[in-house]
Amino acid sequence: AARIIQNMDPTADPCKDFYQYACGGWLNRHVIPETSSRYSIFDILRDELEIILKGVLETSDQGDREAFQKAKILYKSCMNESLIEQRGSLPLLEALRMVGDWPVASADWTKTKEPSWSMEENLSIMNSRFNKRVLIDMFVWNDDRDSSRHIIYIDQPSLGMPSRDYYFNGGNYQRVREAYLQFMITIAKMIREDKNVSRDDSFVQEEMSKVMELETEIAN
Repeated sequence: AARIIQNMDPTADPCKDFYQYACGGWLNRHVIPETSSRYSIFDILRDELEIILKGVLETSDQGDREAFQKAKILYKSCMNESLIEQRGSLPLLEALRMVGDWPVASADWTKTKEPSWSMEENLSIMNSRFNKRVLIDMFVWNDDRDSSRHIIYIDQPSLGMPSRDYYFNGGNYQRVREAYLQFMITIAKMIREDKNVSRDDSFVQEEMSKVMELETEIAN
């Protein structure tokens, strides 16, 4: 009750401005941070929780359960920025190698990789090793017909952009669509450069446009 009263503004007339009467105390004591689009008690709790989690993750992992050790290892790997900078694109190139490389970032993919490349095998690798669903989404969940058991669900995955609107609508959607395509082109060029593959801007543009066409067809 005390917190509710603290967040109210009893000096306001509820018949004229009920919002100010009910929430005026909160508005007077809190300012939306420049980094946020909203601010509520849940955002405050989240910030406090992140501080607590940071402290937990930075403590020694001796005697921890395996799950806690994994969380601390992941946290340390993300915080080691000098090693991240030193490794550069090597982790990404290794991930691409595991799934049969990337045609647009290869000089002779159709000759050296395509004959032995299996879509089914590589989709399973991306799912199991990288938790990335492409073309098909598979997950285990409660059976809708029998909640006492779990079954495998097969579904469509999420799109590269937030929703199908981004692939067809104009205005801001179109600007995001153009930026999305340019982002793909930029990444492909960077990877080709890191792999010492000759520069071929027209080839990259053509291939990434095909990717965009395929995503658009899937969205449709």
